[in-house]
Amino acid sequence: MSQQPLTQLPSQQEKVLVLDFGAQYVQLIVRRIRELNVYAEIVPCSINAEQVRALAPQALVLSGGPSSVYEEDAPEFDPEIFRLGIPVLGICYGCQLMAYSLGGTVKPGDAREFGRTELRVIRPDTLMAGVPERATCWMSHGDRVEMVPEGFEVLAATDHSPVAAMADLDRGLCAVQFHPEVQHTPQGLEILRNFLYDVAGCHGTWRTESFIEQAVAEIRARVGSERVLSTLSGGVDSSVVAMLVDRAVGDQLTCMFIDHGLLRKSEAQEVIDSFGPRLGERFVFVDAADYFLERLAGVADPEQKRRVIGEAFIRTFEREAAKLGEFRFITHGTLYPDVIESGGSETATIKTHHNVGGLPADMAFENVEPLRWLFKDEVRRVGHELGLPDSIVMRQPFPGPGLAVRIVGEVTRERLETVREADAVLREEIAAAGIEGLAQWFAVLSTMRSVGVMGDGRTYLHPIILRVVTTDDFMTADWADLPHELLGRISNRIVNEVRGINRVVYDITSKPPGTIEWE
Repeated sequence: MSQQPLTQLPSQQEKVLVLDFGAQYVQLIVRRIRELNVYAEIVPCSINAEQVRALAPQALVLSGGPSSVYEEDAPEFDPEIFRLGIPVLGICYGCQLMAYSLGGTVKPGDAREFGRTELRVIRPDTLMAGVPERATCWMSHGDRVEMVPEGFEVLAATDHSPVAAMADLDRGLCAVQFHPEVQHTPQGLEILRNFLYDVAGCHGTWRTESFIEQAVAEIRARVGSERVLSTLSGGVDSSVVAMLVDRAVGDQLTCMFIDHGLLRKSEAQEVIDSFGPRLGERFVFVDAADYFLERLAGVADPEQKRRVIGEAFIRTFEREAAKLGEFRFITHGTLYPDVIESGGSETATIKTHHNVGGLPADMAFENVEPLRWLFKDEVRRVGHELGLPDSIVMRQPFPGPGLAVRIVGEVTRERLETVREADAVLREEIAAAGIEGLAQWFAVLSTMRSVGVMGDGRTYLHPIILRVVTTDDFMTADWADLPHELLGRISNRIVNEVRGINRVVYDITSKPPGTIEWE
């Protein structure tokens, strides 16, 4: 399988490397920087100075992390990076690492700081410009910087952190003990803007329009005159990929839609109706539901499900593509969160995405993944730029493994039908209620059973779990506070209309600590 290495970044004129020390917020750092129209990418904290120099970033950001800088097993880091002359912003652990590496003092604090904390600005210029003298920031640390390195000035402090922000502007080195990337630090985006534009000299050239031009050019250069098979699912990610590749190579592209039998109610027909007329003979439909169910028989572990489904997709594409002639390349709608959550950096593997870690190593195609550097909202903007309709661009996200990861335990025809019907009820009621601002809403079928009463008789059936969330970037999410009347109506319909269900519960877990999907 052909895979781009993590440090092979897109050829942007200016970019920021975010060194990941295992921070829970590392994805948000990247998101916030991109919101300021500067391209950012996560790289491992073990990257050395020469590798950094070769990538020629405009600036570096050192993320937070769970370690202590003075511990023997602290993450590997090359201090020569501070001597490259590249502006650096340290955040939380990155702040402590900068101080420790350059001769300052870091010790355990007399009290840990977690959550909202009052920040006192001492030097309101450059990095802290625009931040009130008394501001709120989000802290999450036990150690603290007690003495800054030579050449640094203290810019801000809190009751328990004498160095909440510091800088040596002559060398372009800045650091904050708090987290400017989270919304709980109201002036956080302003601080990041100050660093990027006033310290690092960025100009803000990152735009979706420039991404499209670059992606099309890179697809043409890589594909040449070879044929490309697009794994079209009808979702925004695969649709945007298909349109990018179509713009790049035209008739060399064939789009294949495989119905794996794990789709939502009526979804397969909706995809056929949407793309069949648009692509004509270049749209190929394959019904492979029986094959996927056979492969999933007896599989209960969610990671194994993803691997089975990933391999089954590839084997189906290989088998069906052979009937159409020779293809060298295959496209995937892989996004940057897929890469991160599948263990694409120092961040722990959360779940293996079927199109990242779930693909077989011996597949017969080379991957084309033009969206692997983008977040979902950026993909939607690209889709609009490409002229795709809102019905596709704003479609509710749906995982590649489909309903298989919304069924806890083994996937069977009966269990698929149960969760499919419950999900249809939820979607119908959400649509009828006209509620806006929701990001994802779906039903989950659990293996547990509970006692109930129906028709004066005892039941011992399964519950349906409803999951409805709001989010801007899908890296974090909050549960949606739906009207109780609506929840009651949904529950009543599911219990009465879906066989095998006697209870409906509502998931009120945010991400983190949960994920959006259950598996």
